[in-house]
Amino acid sequence: MSAALRLAPERARRFVLDNTAVHAPPHVPEIRLRLADEAHDLWRRTEEELAEIGLPPPFWAFAWAGGQGLARFVLDHPAKVKGKRVLDFASGSGLVAIAAALAGAAGVAAVDIDPFAGEAMALNAALNGVSLDIRVEDRVGAPVAADLLLAGDVFFDRAMAAAILPWFDGLAAAGTTILVGDPGRAYLPKDRLVRMAEYQVPVTRALEDAEVKRTTVWRWGR
Repeated sequence: MSAALRLAPERARRFVLDNTAVHAPPHVPEIRLRLADEAHDLWRRTEEELAEIGLPPPFWAFAWAGGQGLARFVLDHPAKVKGKRVLDFASGSGLVAIAAALAGAAGVAAVDIDPFAGEAMALNAALNGVSLDIRVEDRVGAPVAADLLLAGDVFFDRAMAAAILPWFDGLAAAGTTILVGDPGRAYLPKDRLVRMAEYQVPVTRALEDAEVKRTTVWRWGR
């Protein structure tokens, strides 16, 4: 049985509530999220809490630069999502999914492999008065019933990037529009991308190499 299935939802929700507080991400102040106050402390406690079942670090507890930039783009350009079926891939806190819902998407699926993220997304959606179709599952390589796929900050890991590339290529070839928010991660495939917008995004200094990250929103495909 997978780690995700072994983790009781109420345990995950209580962990999220106990280790976060409500904040507005600095580049997207219209949205409220339950976020960590102390990055390193939460990382340590998560590892201690879940070491025996091997769940991932708490990416859901932070408003990463790529997600903030992509959420800003969606809110500033609602015509890109209005009336469309949207999938927010590796949704984490649900920031980008919430932005899409607020911008008028016909429906938003928020997908992540981490059960903590699923509970965080549910809490954050309620904070912002939107409805999300929350799914805790691995969607990489699978078909998607969406007009638009949004992906914030997903190219930080070599293995993950290698898995995503052919999947995104196939989805784009089949007609799904893909928008990526990225602050210059190591495995971003710029040769596949068209620049749409650029932002200077304040971030958590404990987790990044600067207090402000230049973040670009890209469209997949030439």
